[in-house]
Amino acid sequence: MTASLAREVGRRRTFAIISHPDAGKTTLTEKLLLYGGAIREAGSVKARRAARHATSDWLEMEQERGISITASVLHFEYEGFRINLLDTPGHQDFSEDTYRALTAADSAIMLLDNRKGVEAQTLKLFSVCRKRRLPIFTFVNKCDRVGEDPLGLLDDVQAELGISCFVSTWPVRKDGQLVGVWDRVQERVWLYDRTDDHGQSRPEAHCVGIDDRRVADVLGPDGVARLRDEIELIDVAGTAPDYDAVLRGEATPVCFGSALTNFGVDVFLERFLGLAPAPTPRESLDGPVDPVTAPFSGFVFKVQANMDPRHRDRVAFLRVCSGEFSEGEEAIVSRTGKTIRLAQPQEFLARERGHTESTAVAGDVVGLLDRGSMRVGDSIAVGRAVEYPGVPRFSPEHFAQIRLEDALRRKHLDRGLRHLAEEGTILLLFAPSITGPVPIVGAVGTLQFDVLLDRLTREYGVTARLERLPFHCARWVTGPDAAIDKVANAYGRRRVEDADGASLILFDNEWTLQRSVEQEKDLVFHDVQPRKTAARPTSGP
Repeated sequence: MTASLAREVGRRRTFAIISHPDAGKTTLTEKLLLYGGAIREAGSVKARRAARHATSDWLEMEQERGISITASVLHFEYEGFRINLLDTPGHQDFSEDTYRALTAADSAIMLLDNRKGVEAQTLKLFSVCRKRRLPIFTFVNKCDRVGEDPLGLLDDVQAELGISCFVSTWPVRKDGQLVGVWDRVQERVWLYDRTDDHGQSRPEAHCVGIDDRRVADVLGPDGVARLRDEIELIDVAGTAPDYDAVLRGEATPVCFGSALTNFGVDVFLERFLGLAPAPTPRESLDGPVDPVTAPFSGFVFKVQANMDPRHRDRVAFLRVCSGEFSEGEEAIVSRTGKTIRLAQPQEFLARERGHTESTAVAGDVVGLLDRGSMRVGDSIAVGRAVEYPGVPRFSPEHFAQIRLEDALRRKHLDRGLRHLAEEGTILLLFAPSITGPVPIVGAVGTLQFDVLLDRLTREYGVTARLERLPFHCARWVTGPDAAIDKVANAYGRRRVEDADGASLILFDNEWTLQRSVEQEKDLVFHDVQPRKTAARPTSGP
């Protein structure tokens, strides 16, 4: 059993794609699905104006605006590998959803725009990957267009991110047009036939030596000579490959290509799958948990309500960290100490889902139908309570009081706010008033407010409006109640409670916050909610 489980775990590849908005992340995701046979035709971003949409963008607002605003889970098989792709939002207002997905990943693909290199959002998400020491594989996209000098771009990446870069594939051009890539590992040229379907299908690819007649026919004598000079320059002036450093998160192999035309995507995918790590032991509060020998355990990194509007269901996305999922077993939720029955594991292709017929093991992501017993960050295990580090929340920077247009819809509003807060779409807060608790919503970015109002209308039949509040940061606070009130009653601050009854103080600016932290020695300020963990039984019921 252990040998077969080890084989299954060994062929898992669980990763996320990080990028700045408009770098082509959704397009690359579609092409990986196309190559894996999960879809028959790729729906490019530009096709959204027609009747088709990107597979991973399934919320109505995503399809209307042409942006990714929620993480999607995509499973497919490719050449013996079981791939779990965590497609993440590119927009910075939804970076918290991306962060949660990265906690469930074993590696990451960093996608760069050929014309822009490292951008602000890429830098922020890269820092998250570095903290987790995730192996990072870089794909420089949009090489079908004129962009920065490739070696200059690599220098910029090394300077701005502080990570060593080495060339894995190199763009091959003819009169400025991308025609293929040079594979440094195989020392061969991949030439692609252009298609007239705008990249919806895989092009014919020819892998040949640089002396092959077809290379000369495509590039001409001058082009072949230039390619030889570039290859020599890579070997002499470029960084030598160091695959051990990649696994330590200290170096990244770089591939060039175009997700839109599919040029270089196949080589990149095979190189990534060959180098990316299978699931490794994951740290818990009691030490590392082995993915093969330990009993079943995992943690919830995402909760999604109303994936199927017809049934108003709620799905908890569980990253399996060890063992094998077995229907019917009792598992312990570490936060509450309560047990749940493992039942009906779901696998996904964005919104589409079904009962998984394959065995879910360490590295896999399964969806569990949930009635409110699980939250983001919960650890679940069979036999004994296991607690993995939680999934911290970013401190909100925007706050608003929510006003209901129709008072008779208050129950629907409360239910919608509770569900969306449990997903992590918003931070739900309450401020005391004469008429009762007034709901306040906090968000990392203002686009989250648009999503909130849109989903309240579509999914809960609630029409509401927001009144912006003059606060820009918040901290959970613990300590004597009188001391909390003293700080909160000062100018530019306000005391509120979260949905669990924990106290927070809202501040009008960072300076006010820092001054309070330095002066109030009786209080402890937390940028993540202090975690309440239930008593931890040593064995199951």
